[in-house]
Amino acid sequence: MEWLEYLQWPAMAVTLLSAWLVASKQKGKRQWGFWLFLLSNLLWIAWGWQDHAYALIALQVGLAALNIRGVAKNED
Repeated sequence: MEWLEYLQWPAMAVTLLSAWLVASKQKGKRQWGFWLFLLSNLLWIAWGWQDHAYALIALQVGLAALNIRGVAKNED
């Protein structure tokens, strides 16, 4: 499972792209941003699990809940 060590790089890139999209004034881009944030949450959780970074995992679970809320509110 050594490949899991390298997940931090795509996780970081997806997180940055997500933040860029969520800041958009266009609803479609914001929606993509929230979905990509959810992907980044999963990537960070996978990386944190292999590294025993349990505080990071807890943070990502909390942020995922906020991103699910963002998806729902953006659809209204």
